[in-house]
Amino acid sequence: MAIDRRKLLLYTAAAALRFLLFLAFPRLPDLLTGRAEISTPVTSFKRLQEGLFLYTHNVSPYDGGVFYQAPLLLPLFALIPPFIFPLATAVLYILTDLICAESIIQIAESGVARTSRLFSSPRKDNHWDSLAVGAAFLFNPFTIATCLARPTSVFSNGAILYAIANAVDRKPAKSMLALALAAYLSLYPALLLPPLILLCHDQIVAKDGSKPKLPRSSFELSSIFCGSVAWFLAMSYSLTGQSWEFLRSTYGVHLLLPDLTPNVGLWWYFFIEMFDSFREFFLGVFWLHLMGYVGGLCFRLRTQPLFVLTTIIGILAIFQPYPSIADASLYFALLPLYNHVFSLMRYTFFAMATILYATLLGPAFYYLWIYAGSGNANFFYAITLVWSLGLSIIVGECLFAVLRDEWEVERPEMKGKEVRRI
Repeated sequence: MAIDRRKLLLYTAAAALRFLLFLAFPRLPDLLTGRAEISTPVTSFKRLQEGLFLYTHNVSPYDGGVFYQAPLLLPLFALIPPFIFPLATAVLYILTDLICAESIIQIAESGVARTSRLFSSPRKDNHWDSLAVGAAFLFNPFTIATCLARPTSVFSNGAILYAIANAVDRKPAKSMLALALAAYLSLYPALLLPPLILLCHDQIVAKDGSKPKLPRSSFELSSIFCGSVAWFLAMSYSLTGQSWEFLRSTYGVHLLLPDLTPNVGLWWYFFIEMFDSFREFFLGVFWLHLMGYVGGLCFRLRTQPLFVLTTIIGILAIFQPYPSIADASLYFALLPLYNHVFSLMRYTFFAMATILYATLLGPAFYYLWIYAGSGNANFFYAITLVWSLGLSIIVGECLFAVLRDEWEVERPEMKGKEVRRI
């Protein structure tokens, strides 16, 4: 009962803080909505409102060439009366954050990050309380800023966390349905399917004690995922007047990158400078690079599928075409699950200092370029490179720490000894 009261206090404090910011600073949400660090062409709340206006006036939302988001979002927001739209959307996004926190707490309580079916960390007793992990997410400034800016990436993040929570809770069908929703909304979460299948399979086998039949589990879970995606697409087809034009605007924009609006990613500046004759080639290279991590991580870290999911989420936060701090906040939400290996990381201070440096100077450089006119695109792109560097160091350091933890299980005599790369 005490734990329930603590959780209630945590959720109440997090919701009250967000309500206070929405009500005390009414201009802040609109200000954050226009920030390139938070809103991208495929998640912007302003673009969602543009598409909603066209939809409510019986015009295809994709005719304007501005709306790139999933069609099923439109009837959801169209149900909200205009006179309470700001308050209702604030409540919706706050509730989504609380659902995300509940999923994270459920994942932390399962202990899968420390002890999976095939691996048990020797440091498994050194971990954060599950409510502390949830609080780290709810009071992360990136999470709060994302909630205030109201990008649709919040729903994708919530679906991903809900999928992982159901996977560790041995509910594979609900997990696949939630991941299908995330992939329908954002496309990139489809790359999480292989490690999520491994996680679901391991949890089911650990519970039933049956002989592992991974190929069968993979086929069944993949079928559920594909069927769910097909169902969402069929609903979208019906909603858009039996037209498939939404596919090019919703998913083609991710694959072909027609909108080069600046963001915290690496793609936009590169393709601005790219000659058109080389564009298709480098689009293929960039996408192959992004997808290439999945197979290698699943193979090398087969014993820890939850960490594979965490690492791929971190990689997506760096290398996807339209990243934002919402993607980084999702990765940072899962990192406290691996508190037991933090002591094995080597460059934590440098990584966090780099992230802080980019966070503080990013808005300043964007202002110098766009508003003051005393800089150029190189100013902002340089600070996004620093941001990506900081995230890359964190991803690499976490990967090193988990591999070192695993190695010390195989070779206990090497525990505490220095490792040198040869």
